[in-house]
Amino acid sequence: MKQESLVLRGSPTTTTTTTRDQQQQPPTPTTTLSSTSPGSTPSSSSSSSSSSSVRTSVEDVREDVDGGVEHVEEAKDGEGAADDCQVCVIQEVSGLGEEVVRSNSEDEEEDQEETCDCFLDEGDHSENEDCSSSEHSEQGCLGEDDCNDEEEQTDLSSPLRNGSENTNCEGKLLLKETSPSQLKMKRKLDHGEVRAFPAGKKPKGSDYSSPVGLVPCSATPTTFGDLRAASGQGPQRRRITSIPPPSGMQEWLRTFQTWSGPERLLALDELIDSCEQSQVKHMMQVIEPQFQRDFISLLPKELALYVLSFLEPCALLQAAQTCRSWRILAEDNLLWREKCREEGIEEPLHVKRRGLLKPCFSHSPWKSAYIRQHNIETNWRRGDLRSPKVLKGHDDHVITCLQFCGNRIVSGSDDNTLKVWSAITGKCLRTLVGHTGGVWSSQMQDGTIISGSTDRTLKVWNAETGECVHTLYGHTSTVRCMHLHGKRVVSGSRDATLRVWDVETGQCLHVLMGHVAAVRCVQYDGRRVVSGAYDFMVKVWDPETETCLHTLQGHTNRVYSLQFDGIHVVSGSLDTSIRVWDVESGNCIHTLTGHQSLTSGMELKDNTLVSGNADSTVKIWDIKTGQCLQTLQGTHKHQSAVTCLQFNKSFVVTSSDDGTVKLWDLRTGEFVRDLVTLESGGSGGVVWRIRASNTKLVCAVGSRNGTEETKLLVLDFDVDMK
Repeated sequence: MKQESLVLRGSPTTTTTTTRDQQQQPPTPTTTLSSTSPGSTPSSSSSSSSSSSVRTSVEDVREDVDGGVEHVEEAKDGEGAADDCQVCVIQEVSGLGEEVVRSNSEDEEEDQEETCDCFLDEGDHSENEDCSSSEHSEQGCLGEDDCNDEEEQTDLSSPLRNGSENTNCEGKLLLKETSPSQLKMKRKLDHGEVRAFPAGKKPKGSDYSSPVGLVPCSATPTTFGDLRAASGQGPQRRRITSIPPPSGMQEWLRTFQTWSGPERLLALDELIDSCEQSQVKHMMQVIEPQFQRDFISLLPKELALYVLSFLEPCALLQAAQTCRSWRILAEDNLLWREKCREEGIEEPLHVKRRGLLKPCFSHSPWKSAYIRQHNIETNWRRGDLRSPKVLKGHDDHVITCLQFCGNRIVSGSDDNTLKVWSAITGKCLRTLVGHTGGVWSSQMQDGTIISGSTDRTLKVWNAETGECVHTLYGHTSTVRCMHLHGKRVVSGSRDATLRVWDVETGQCLHVLMGHVAAVRCVQYDGRRVVSGAYDFMVKVWDPETETCLHTLQGHTNRVYSLQFDGIHVVSGSLDTSIRVWDVESGNCIHTLTGHQSLTSGMELKDNTLVSGNADSTVKIWDIKTGQCLQTLQGTHKHQSAVTCLQFNKSFVVTSSDDGTVKLWDLRTGEFVRDLVTLESGGSGGVVWRIRASNTKLVCAVGSRNGTEETKLLVLDFDVDMK
């Protein structure tokens, strides 16, 4: 059985086939792509009577395509074409040859059917009622929408029709060869799928296309029709009306194209004014989608994630609610890892704790970590202050030093003991007994605790067992300060010396002598030692050679506090000033003035310094410029001397002799709220020390007149406070 097919050559073409047995049946249109190059010539076996079928305009060709097989039958009846003949009709339109070929080759028919099958995706038949029958599905009908796409590509007004072998008039990417699988790939590319095959999948064969086989079009769309075609959207004309184009329309279009830009705008204004509301609505439906495309979903994943990385985390969470594809992108684990690192979150959340996070977050550990941190920060700011854990154990003695690391709290007192507490349960795990004088300094690292006492010794303790591992002898007066770094600890004493000790062996490695009064504060970074003393001096030491590298002179009273970041030394004195020094040269870079009394505590991170003073104020400084950024005061300021402080990237926490612990905003300097308020505050109740982690705050409180019981308060902000 022989078949005849009508093939419209060009980009993409329409083929309609019928068999002799089907000539009396209603014809079934079939659409495919012709692999014939635009430069192919018609067959020499065409009959002379077939030449009368040549159409004189592109409009006639369009009508033939829309008419389907009826035109083929009319051509056969009116022109008496023989079964074995092949008719080629070539029309020259704007320099482009469009050929209408009638072929009866059965082999060619089979190739075309295979090619057509490669083109079909799921849902092609559901888009058009004309393709709903099983007979149409078997023949591979693309439907009326695809026919309309092909008609649009023959538009005379397109300025990009150049007949290039590897590019088309719409500025799309075409394949160098048109094997069935490549044709299928081209159709996917035309519909916005920019990848040659899905991410993570390998090519299915030697002829499977890859991005290397794509040739970009040198021209870009210049008209709105080109833009719509390049985006994979076909024209809407045939679905709007079935009437033929009005006479003179092509002439009007050609005239319109000859006008300048301003003339076209004027003509369009007049045209819109002449349109009815339904016609204007149609224009809006055609135009608006081109400016409302979801470009994020069309981008490769890497580029889409790069764009989303510029969003703030809150905006990213909102974007995840837009659609499924955005949600997948917005929950990318690496994207949230970068957000966490920007916020200083170093570890992802591997295990959910106490049901804080819903299961939907479990697949993105970094997102879970970020949300957890956000909830914790919110609890610091606004969460209900539930009753803190109360840790009692030092009777009515003063808590002189406090350390907090992990889930372990260590408090030292003038009752000669240290106590190790559980930050989770609040229970006293063990009491470290051995000193014969009050404990005035301590350090803790991992499972090691080091304490200094008025008995002139240091002791090294095992935090797990409570055993005293070493007793370090050498100082001749109270050990007032110390700093632990790695396996070495540097101690400062009222005997005006500093000693460097090996924690593991208990040996004294070096003795640093040079101060002429009690050493009050010390810092050690593993390479250099910095000390401040009551002789008004700050000294920089090389502990290995036991030499003083610099003596930093400038203070006019005792030095009580130090900070050292490896580059800058910051010293606070009873002379009310704070000085910033260059550790390499020993020069004073800035003198920070503004406090009215003793600077009792400081903390330095990056270039930000926070200082607390006996004048009840707290100041935030930029040590590079020497500028005071904020002064934490106002109606909610402390009413007495600031005893201790600590800060992170968001908050400053301060304690005072007035019995309160206050929370401040680091950036604005504004008061946030009171975290602790003792009932005896103002009448003797004191907060001596505070230590804070990301989730907990530990306060050592008591009084000097017996109005407040000595105890530790532990506040936990890593809880669900809703």
